Amino acid sequence: MKIRRLFAIWASKLTGFVCKLLGKQGLTWSGKIALTIDPDILTEMAADVREKIFVVCGTNGKTTINNLLCSTLEGQGKKVICNHSGSNMLNGAIAAFVLSAKWNGKIDADYACIEVDEASTLRIFPHFKPDYMILNNLFRDQLDRYGEIDITMNLLKDAMRIAPEMTIIVNGDDALSTYLAQESGNPYVTYGIQEQVFEEQSINEIKEGRFCKKCGAKLFYNFYHYSQLGDYHCPNCDFHRPELNYNASNVKTGKVLDFDANGEHIHVNYRGFYNVYNILAVYAAVKEAGIPLQNFNEILGKYNPENGRMEHFSIKGTEIILNLAKNPAGFNQNISAVMEDDSPKDLIILINDNDQDGIDVSWLWDVDFDRFKDANIHSVTVSGIRCYDMGLRLKYVEIPSKVETDVETAIRECVKNGCGNLYLLVNYTALFSTRNVLKKMEAEK
Repeated sequence: MKIRRLFAIWASKLTGFVCKLLGKQGLTWSGKIALTIDPDILTEMAADVREKIFVVCGTNGKTTINNLLCSTLEGQGKKVICNHSGSNMLNGAIAAFVLSAKWNGKIDADYACIEVDEASTLRIFPHFKPDYMILNNLFRDQLDRYGEIDITMNLLKDAMRIAPEMTIIVNGDDALSTYLAQESGNPYVTYGIQEQVFEEQSINEIKEGRFCKKCGAKLFYNFYHYSQLGDYHCPNCDFHRPELNYNASNVKTGKVLDFDANGEHIHVNYRGFYNVYNILAVYAAVKEAGIPLQNFNEILGKYNPENGRMEHFSIKGTEIILNLAKNPAGFNQNISAVMEDDSPKDLIILINDNDQDGIDVSWLWDVDFDRFKDANIHSVTVSGIRCYDMGLRLKYVEIPSKVETDVETAIRECVKNGCGNLYLLVNYTALFSTRNVLKKMEAEK
């Protein structure tokens, strides 16, 4: 082993340790230092993975799918490298490998599960060629960073060309993702929800892929689940939802999720209809890789969501759910998840506009906040850098809110004077700090 690689790993581990002492994640710095010392470190360490490398892409659900896939593989007795925190750019991928290495520089891994930011695929794939890509969905996200969806699709298409033997495990209910997989030339398999679940959906909800990518005609839907996900076909050409290799049926939602996946019954205490797609993506990936899947329901039941993905906290008698909401499609699904709980609830919405969030917050006007009128809301507090923008957005749908720029103050007020049931919906850069506040408060006597 090269001395340079060993030195890079030691320096990276030391950086991570110091950052933790300072209350920071430090993953970006750990990866950056390792890459600076040894530019070949990711290529070499990825080659040491004994079996397969999975990457997870898509606008929403990447972190949940990636972590759940890791837990599922570990439940089969496999050793896995994973970027659990959701640090999904090049430095984050490097950090996942180097921080899992032993002090002698070696890794012990059967598989790697790496969440990858769509715009970072072209920087990561030259270092290693994944065996599988899970592509869950493509929604409009951070227009000032990504631009329109066509730009993201072109980036992913170029990345797929770098790894032509990579199998794409694609959400067949998403016309955009399906078109991309079909046009890539890569082998692909599909998963999706076979049948209509909800009798009615808002006709006003933004559908990103409303036009056929092959011919430009408006797509017709036999039904749709949310946003542009559903059973689609083009009246002008042969483009349509493909036959699903892995499909969910008999779906029931609420405080639990209950459905069948290719004959296997799944019952878990998860909220949010979108988690059917997340679970199904993991099921398809494991099956497609030929890994015997045992005790899937038990593994799902033991999985503890982290990093603000429907993460649960209990503070002085108040039950709190923290969840990420960073774009219109994701926020609308958050609203649906909140509405599945018909008991009284307090709500804190925190919106920042830092670089990682996207400084353009005009997407707030594409979210169906008016649905909160029917959600038995006890109080609404807006917080974060753009709290006044959020308050104005709610005012236009006649939902009163109070402003509290400091999220810890807002949480303490809800714990003290709220109804004992609190939902926090925050965008990206607020997630880590809000989670730290909740963990601190949970530990208080």
